[in-house]
Amino acid sequence: MQTLITKEKFLEEHNRLSPSNLRATLALLNQFKEEKKPLLKDTEWCLEKHRIPFISWLTALPKEDKKVGRLSRAKEIFKNYPETHYEG
Repeated sequence: MQTLITKEKFLEEHNRLSPSNLRATLALLNQFKEEKKPLLKDTEWCLEKHRIPFISWLTALPKEDKKVGRLSRAKEIFKNYPETHYEG
């Protein structure tokens, strides 16, 4: 029997069972749900039914898309300020 759980609980369980390169965010789950509407008709999730399709979808994403919802250091803007020399 398949146990239905909330999206948040699915995320928690998925991340607990996954290596660091397959960990997800709520933003990624929302994106998956939008793209796979027929698979996710209800608001409830099933770890046994949805985890393997989610992992397949996640591994097929371009690397940039996996950072949705995360702070990416690559996108930070660094400004070069003039050096200040103090003479004492």
